[in-house]
Amino acid sequence: MESDMRLRDLRPRTIEGYLLAIRLFIERVDKEPEKLKEEDVRGYVLHLRDDRHQAPSSINIAICTLRFFFNFTLQRDFEVFNLLRVHRTRSLPVVLSRGEVCALLSVIRHPVRRMLLTTIYALGLRIGEGLHLERSHVDGARGIVWIRDGKGGKDRYSMLSPTLLSILRAYFRVQRPAGPWLFPSPWDHQNHVSATTVQTACHAAWKRSGLGKRVTPHSLRHYAASRTMPRGEVLAATRRHSSGIDAA
Repeated sequence: MESDMRLRDLRPRTIEGYLLAIRLFIERVDKEPEKLKEEDVRGYVLHLRDDRHQAPSSINIAICTLRFFFNFTLQRDFEVFNLLRVHRTRSLPVVLSRGEVCALLSVIRHPVRRMLLTTIYALGLRIGEGLHLERSHVDGARGIVWIRDGKGGKDRYSMLSPTLLSILRAYFRVQRPAGPWLFPSPWDHQNHVSATTVQTACHAAWKRSGLGKRVTPHSLRHYAASRTMPRGEVLAATRRHSSGIDAA
């Protein structure tokens, strides 16, 4: 199955998620793959929904995994896959005010984590896009940032404001990242800082800030916020808080 997914050019994280999901399915039904039947698929999906009460997004991942496994790897076309549907409720994203963004970023003392979250906010990036930024991706002369390998494996450019460029230059002068990454790992400059580290820092900052809204790195990048908030003022406030950059 892993070879089939690589031949289909699925993303590494997708492959990892599908392999985990199919292992859970096989462990649940406790059968050899050649003995699996359509009823096993039906029963497993109902188990996830009615017994485990899993979120629609998790059930959809399981369905996509099972469809790939049976259609491509086992070469079986079960009718049940034409029936399976999971309706997801779509809630509005958390949108922070200017003051809330300032309050969150101002309590992050570690310069790399603060600068990364500031960049995610200023450019509207997903966390993975921010983590994979390299120094060469920032083009100050043209006022753009090259976002490589974004969602769906697509590259794009994002506009770089003069304020963010100024903050990034100040950050670079103090931190001097030695490797290619704009936000390197503190233990290995040949690797970028981990997503878990940034998520933990954001969660801790949310707790310290006292904000009522639950904040994640993804909260900072919602495009709706980019249309409603004057980001230049937020970045200016961030620059004031970052004037005494330290490694605490």
